[in-house]
Amino acid sequence: MEIKYFEFLKYLIRFNRQVYLDHNATTPVSDHVRKKMEKALKDQYGNPSSFYGIGRKSAELVEQARKHVAQAIQADPSEVIFTACATESNNAVLKSVSTHFYPKKKKIVSTPIEHPSVMNTLAYLETQGVIVEYCPVDDKGRIRLAELEKQVDDDTFLVCCMAANNETGVIQDLKAVTNIARQHGALVLTDCVQALGKIPIDLHAWDVDYASFSAHKLYGPKGIGALYMKQGSPFTPFLHGGHQESGLRAGTESLHNIVGFGAACQEVDKLLAHGKQIRALKRQLTQRLKKIKPDCVINSPEIEAESLPNTLSITFPGVENAGLMGMLDYRGIAVSAGSACSTGEDTPSHVLKAIGLSDSAARETIRISLGHDTAARDIQYMTQVVRDYIEGRISFVDMLAPAQLNENILFDEKTYILDVRPPDDRKKFRGLPNAHEVRSLHVEQYLKQLPRDKRILVYCPGGGLSVMISYYLKAKGFKRVTNLRGGLDGWRKRRSDLYEKYAGQNVTVLEPDKIN
Repeated sequence: MEIKYFEFLKYLIRFNRQVYLDHNATTPVSDHVRKKMEKALKDQYGNPSSFYGIGRKSAELVEQARKHVAQAIQADPSEVIFTACATESNNAVLKSVSTHFYPKKKKIVSTPIEHPSVMNTLAYLETQGVIVEYCPVDDKGRIRLAELEKQVDDDTFLVCCMAANNETGVIQDLKAVTNIARQHGALVLTDCVQALGKIPIDLHAWDVDYASFSAHKLYGPKGIGALYMKQGSPFTPFLHGGHQESGLRAGTESLHNIVGFGAACQEVDKLLAHGKQIRALKRQLTQRLKKIKPDCVINSPEIEAESLPNTLSITFPGVENAGLMGMLDYRGIAVSAGSACSTGEDTPSHVLKAIGLSDSAARETIRISLGHDTAARDIQYMTQVVRDYIEGRISFVDMLAPAQLNENILFDEKTYILDVRPPDDRKKFRGLPNAHEVRSLHVEQYLKQLPRDKRILVYCPGGGLSVMISYYLKAKGFKRVTNLRGGLDGWRKRRSDLYEKYAGQNVTVLEPDKIN
């Protein structure tokens, strides 16, 4: 009896472990950074633009942080501008440079695997007349330089190429990219968000004109970024107002965040030195996953020099990523399907599509990104859960096929329909009748309102986001949870008759619980 109880305790402890393997989405704030920020918050409340003593001290802290950032990227402090985030930095460069050159020059050449802050801004610029062309990449995400040479011409004013991709971890040959751009007088913007702290960065050696950074990817705070602007590069302020950041970015500086960014950059050398250990764990992880599912496909470059040491993109044929991620989350393990900035869209990753994956293969792909605190036991635990799931030893959330969702279920008093679709999808399509709408990324704020004596049927546009939320509800003690496989899209196609007859009827919008 005691042995069985001991085994149960071991299982319970193992079951409740927390393993964070999504460091490309964000990283925890390091102790060093936190202490520096706390001191700034406590002692330095002066406005850096004020000329009296306490203001000058705050200004000194800003400049110290600027030097730390510049040293980490091999730049001059005068070339570093603090922004709110890398998204702002990318927007500022793309719009400013376009304004400077258009219509004398009209074309931007980019890769199709850029971050959404670049891709969506380029889509906007196209509506303003800018011509945007995308240079193809190979099956590992490496830019095809021969194609780039063909696309960049005298009408090209900017080339966009990220240093390292957030989903596959592929590292680009930026020096080769800038050499091609220079032949036609084009400038180069590189998104370095995932590169800083993982690979050495030397912006002067790369000869790029602009580069974007974000502190929360290297154990710094959220809400602070930086823009590198090579001396002499054209730039029009994105925000107008005060004289801050040499007149290039108005607004009172977020002093504690800037201090935190600088402190994080002080530890870049330590992070780089830790890269070998992280790469060894990634190698171990890859080997274990290949044994579990021999037909898995590694999307990250397997040549180590061409891939970030911490990033692994892997496809498990026949295994939906939403179900796998939901189960991993249920067991305390955090991984992702792609960019955190795309969470909730329930659509295949544009990066995975660009490297040649089909929609179905993209939905069978997860991204694992290790951190400096990842241990071998974390890898062992994670891979054991993956093995249990793939081999069918664990399955907790019921699945309902679109064809099975009939009138009996739709109008059954014992069924509670939960709509977790994003707002845009709700505008496009009417939802299931008798549904209760909640904000998908804030489900925890509605838990008290959800019935525990009914079957909760969860649905989203394509069935991916909802299965993760279904597992979350199971983890919170809801025993009867069912996910609509294929989501509303699948049901509209299979039961168009019921959709036309009932969709949108008796829908309730829930208000989030008040948090005391």
